[in-house]
Amino acid sequence: MNGPNLGTLGRRQPHIYGNRDWDQIFEALRQRFKDCTLVYFQSNHEGAVIDYIEDLAAQGVEGLVINPGAWTHQSYAIRDALAALSIPVIEVHISNIYAREDFRSHSLIAPVVTAQVSGFGAEGYLLAVFYLCEARL
Repeated sequence: MNGPNLGTLGRRQPHIYGNRDWDQIFEALRQRFKDCTLVYFQSNHEGAVIDYIEDLAAQGVEGLVINPGAWTHQSYAIRDALAALSIPVIEVHISNIYAREDFRSHSLIAPVVTAQVSGFGAEGYLLAVFYLCEARL
């Protein structure tokens, strides 16, 4: 699951977020983790993300990888929705949020997730999915 502005991966600030678009990143994940069913959701609308999070249990989802984007630093509503989940949740950031602007170094999300991956580029998604699909077995 990706939050705001992540629909522009590959075009948005490639010196920070890389040159690959989400379709390329997601296809690489699907190829690497063929035994794991992966689904994807992205929205620039906070309410849509909250609705999706609240519906995960009904969908039978067993784990969540989320890059909340800017909501990492400002959305108590998304934090609360994630806190209500009983599945493992991995927070991913393509850039190292602790080496950027001061406001980015505080994650409201981190206290309610299983783990956080930050600064590994798009490979952070690979690390998170690896944990959920293979390392926990």
